[in-house]
Amino acid sequence: MHAGFPTLPSFAHQREQFLAAANAAGARLSEYRHPLRGPFGEPLSTDVALLGDPQAKRVLVALSGTHGVEGFYGSDCQIKWLQTLGNTPLPADVAVLMIHLINPWGTAWMRRVNEDNIDLNRNHLDFSQALPDNQPYEALHPVYTCAHLHGPQREQADALLNQRIRAEGWSAVMSIVEAGQYRHPDGLFYGGQSPAWSNTTLHTILHTHLAHSDVAMCFDLHTGAGDYGHPMLMTIAQSAYPALRDAQAIYGPWLYTLMTGAGSHSDTGVAATATGYTSQAILNALPHVHLMPFVIECGTYPGEQVHTVLRNDQWLHLHGDLDDKIAAHIKRELVEQFYPADPDWQDVVWLRTRHIWERALSALPHLRPDTGH
Repeated sequence: MHAGFPTLPSFAHQREQFLAAANAAGARLSEYRHPLRGPFGEPLSTDVALLGDPQAKRVLVALSGTHGVEGFYGSDCQIKWLQTLGNTPLPADVAVLMIHLINPWGTAWMRRVNEDNIDLNRNHLDFSQALPDNQPYEALHPVYTCAHLHGPQREQADALLNQRIRAEGWSAVMSIVEAGQYRHPDGLFYGGQSPAWSNTTLHTILHTHLAHSDVAMCFDLHTGAGDYGHPMLMTIAQSAYPALRDAQAIYGPWLYTLMTGAGSHSDTGVAATATGYTSQAILNALPHVHLMPFVIECGTYPGEQVHTVLRNDQWLHLHGDLDDKIAAHIKRELVEQFYPADPDWQDVVWLRTRHIWERALSALPHLRPDTGH
């Protein structure tokens, strides 16, 4: 047991609530046990709840916890919607699939990354091919491996980062850092050298529950980027996909379309230069399905503030003591950055997420994969 970890929110509490809501709604449950345990010795797993006909040809997917600590928002919404859906019949030939905390280790340990310091939204690549080479990151790597939280070395690391920001601008520097890198397992936004447990588990879930479907809408739930309390609906891919026109028709101006790549730019706070996104991986995994990959990104605090707290958490897991008061402070700060305690924030993001899902549920019965309408 690590004294540096808050007891609430917690992975165990979210899982208990999710399972209770799924059982009360009459969902079919599947468990994917993670090989490691949480900070209190608790077992970890990704749980899947299916509402409706397992052979339904149209499926709405809600995915939480890609970025561990961001999963508290996603889990809350999944629990509340299960409580709502339990009293509401689904449209004919439509099912709802909830993938609860796909990165259970990250949620339990209150990290954005997984057990190997991998950012799962940089990990969905073909590892038999040459990995992206983010050369501009190399000069910035010392910023994220500084051995001291305070003092001269940290001041030097801060100076290096600030010098680059003054010369190139915040957005340009973050487009380098957040693009992902594959050389430094101790660095920020590390993409890994092979598929992570969460990566392979997600693919297993997709093939088990969606391989038979004709149409699917998948919502990957995130926090941290954008304006405080604003849930931004996005669709993210490397290029236009067959169901994109349907996605844009359903949501109209609510939907922000982001095509990623080395030369891409975005004013959303979401990295346009990154590769290995979950959204693209889902498209690749189910090429025969008329599939719309969505992201709901709920804004919290200014990017500079979030970035500083991420650096502090990186220091803690590289050089700090998970049992001391500093660890407790850093973890509380990190949770607040990605899951604000403000009840109004929590109410607003749930309300908007529910609106988005309800519109999807209404649209699904009318989508025809053979016509694109």
